[in-house]
Amino acid sequence: MRPRGALPSPPYRRMPDDITALLQAWRSGDPGALEPAMPALYDALHEIASQRLRRESGNLTLDPTDLVHEAVVRLLGADKAYANRLHFLAVGALYMRSILTDRARAIRAGRRGGSGLTVTIGRAHGVADHDTLDLLALDDALRRLDAEDARAARVLELASFSGLQRDEIAEIVGVSVPTIDRDLRFARAWVSRALA
Repeated sequence: MRPRGALPSPPYRRMPDDITALLQAWRSGDPGALEPAMPALYDALHEIASQRLRRESGNLTLDPTDLVHEAVVRLLGADKAYANRLHFLAVGALYMRSILTDRARAIRAGRRGGSGLTVTIGRAHGVADHDTLDLLALDDALRRLDAEDARAARVLELASFSGLQRDEIAEIVGVSVPTIDRDLRFARAWVSRALA
């Protein structure tokens, strides 16, 4: 039994280890290599989407399955060499963020005013002292941070939207865990100031 308040094991930690080998074979030109990997990848993406949508508020009119399908289309159509399953799922989570942001922009354009759409970022990630932030304001802040420090923006995106741990983010970004910690401290402070 999980201790009270403890988070469930992330979906990518329950995946078979051979997923990475299958992803690499697929990117090397074996179109059938992805087929045995997709059920596990799809389930993990669906869990990420479900968690993401539970933390959203507003009229995005998307269910987790729709969100996953849109993300998978982008993942499979992208010209990316996914280093491993963590990288694949992290990119998928960032595509989900992009899809939600695009939907929020479309809703805002239709309303001709504030979006009213918020995203919840856990206090563990330290963005201000707020539980919920305007989705479009956060997206704008991350874009401005990207112009100043692209790696810090990417690290905060991965920490906030993919559910990856610091060591996993370090592996994807290709830096040490202490560097990830510094980037997160900087990015949190920068975004907090931008949203103040």
